[in-house]
Amino acid sequence: QVQLVESGGGLVQAGGSLRLSCAVSGSVVVLGVLGWYRQAPGKQRESVAAITRRGTTNYADFVKGRFTISRDNTKNMVYLQMNSLEPEDTATYYCKWSGTYTDYWGQGTQVTVSS
Repeated sequence: QVQLVESGGGLVQAGGSLRLSCAVSGSVVVLGVLGWYRQAPGKQRESVAAITRRGTTNYADFVKGRFTISRDNTKNMVYLQMNSLEPEDTATYYCKWSGTYTDYWGQGTQVTVSS
C-alpha cells in the first residue's frame, strides 16, 4: 500500500538545475530517514543525500554543496534541489524511505545532463 513516486527528472544542460520530488503515498506517518540515491549505467547505486524527520541532513562528498535535500512532513514529501548540474550527475535517481521494519523504494526518475 505504501508507494514512493519520484518526479522532476528530465534533460538539462550542464550548469542547469532540476528539482526532484518524491511523494510517499498511503496512510502512513513517515518517521525515520528519507533519502535520495542514484545509479548510472554500469555503476553501483550510491547515496546522494538523506534527511531525518527533524531536518538533520547528510550529503555525499560529490554533491559539493550543489544539492539540497528537504522534506515536508505534512505532505509526506521529500525534495532534492540540484544546482550546477554536471554530465557526471546523469543517472536514475531513486527516493528511499527507511521505515521501521523495511525499506521502501521509488521507481526512479531519469536525470540526463548534457554538455
